[in-house]
Amino acid sequence: MSSSENPSARFTLDPAFTVATVDPRLFGSFVEHLGRCVYTGIYEPGHPRANAAGLRTDVLELIRELGVTAIRYPGGNFVSGYKWEDSVGPVEQRPRRLEPAWRSTETNAFGLSEFIGFLRELGPEAEPMMAVNLGTRGVAEALELQEYANHPGGTELSDRRIAHGDKDPFGIRMWCLGNEMDGPWQIGHKSAADYGKLAAATARAMRMIEPDLELVACGSSGQGMPTFGAWESEVLEHTYDQVDFISMHAYYEELDGDRDSFLASAVDMESFIENVVATCDAVGARLKSKKRIHISFDEWNVWYLTRHQQQTADEPLDWPEAPRLLEDNYSVTDAVVFGSLLIALLRHADRVKVACLAQLVNVIAPILTEPGGPAWRQTTFFPFAAASRYGRGEVLRVEVDSPTYRTEKFGEVPLLHATAVRDPETGAVTVFAVNRSQDAELPLEVALRGCGLSAVQEHTVLTDADPDARNTLADPDRVVPRPQDGTALSDGVLRATLAPLSWNVIRLL
Repeated sequence: MSSSENPSARFTLDPAFTVATVDPRLFGSFVEHLGRCVYTGIYEPGHPRANAAGLRTDVLELIRELGVTAIRYPGGNFVSGYKWEDSVGPVEQRPRRLEPAWRSTETNAFGLSEFIGFLRELGPEAEPMMAVNLGTRGVAEALELQEYANHPGGTELSDRRIAHGDKDPFGIRMWCLGNEMDGPWQIGHKSAADYGKLAAATARAMRMIEPDLELVACGSSGQGMPTFGAWESEVLEHTYDQVDFISMHAYYEELDGDRDSFLASAVDMESFIENVVATCDAVGARLKSKKRIHISFDEWNVWYLTRHQQQTADEPLDWPEAPRLLEDNYSVTDAVVFGSLLIALLRHADRVKVACLAQLVNVIAPILTEPGGPAWRQTTFFPFAAASRYGRGEVLRVEVDSPTYRTEKFGEVPLLHATAVRDPETGAVTVFAVNRSQDAELPLEVALRGCGLSAVQEHTVLTDADPDARNTLADPDRVVPRPQDGTALSDGVLRATLAPLSWNVIRLL
């Protein structure tokens, strides 16, 4: 920690200074045909809690509690080998396919109709975000999927949907034009120029049928990609007038025991967002366009990718069905970093309008299940649920004055990472704050100007004496948010003490 006469962190809140109104789709998620996300995750016919459609009602209850909105489907890397036709019609007639992206066998027992039924079970906020295959397929197949899904009837494909039992169209408004096409690992990987031309052609064709669609072009798969920046620039040169969003993907993990840098992962996320925004605006300026491209941060999470790569390097290709893949069990430390990533997204709500936690169940997910058994909340469940519940409204501008600490990757970093969201109807304000210190409490003072607030309704904290504590099948409630005493509001100043290595939610009325 840097030396300071007063080690407190502080900032000022004033409703006259806002970032943007939060788009509810910032609290989206992602369902991919990968591992056990679908099979024995959300879908398990024969489970004691399965409904008539084979959906696990215990999982549905947890997803509703989590508060997810837009859900991206069916991938991910999976989509670049996806034949949508395989996933519709009578289940017993659907083909089994090799799925090379994740070296599995896809049964297609759960398909497009089942996904839409799943969303309808979740409720009205659950919005489909459909990805089209631009890896091994193209314009024609995207149009066919669009007609099958969205046209009311009277054509071969829309009537086929009706014959399959879905009289009402699916009404999919948001479409991703492929997935991670900059990545050499992607089936059908393309150059920026080739992808940009294909994405633009697909977008133009889809808009001929439905002009008001929201379309997402593939951005870089990460800020560390060798083509980062140049990729966005080239793709947007082709697609700027045809798309509404460019995608961003980022995952973070603790490497080589460098926990201090891991706790500062949001420094990278915020830099990534700002660099992509700058590139989008530079392209718009070159094109002399008044249009603004927004960000769809449609994959983000803590993911121990290095560990996965080491484990799978020598695995045989035996093509299992729904194997246990990427089932990271998250610690308190992971949850604090995860909460900090949520803060980063909210702090950029002026340009990040959609974000998808990858993924929803079992696969690097906030919810874990056992086949035939229970479902439970991971540590990361709690920051997301709190942000989705209390992070609706206007993001207030927060400029922190905080003690710092030194990290190997990012240099000097503030111990405090924070944002605040105001409900414009009630005036209530929720402060989300992370203390990155591993061993010291952090006093916090927040000056409230023109907020009309008079009381602390609640201060909850996610922390633990063991930073590696986690929720497991044997102990599913080992880590939960707990009330924090001593937080008070007087004379227009909020005063709180943030525990070491903690995620905090402070609600003010």
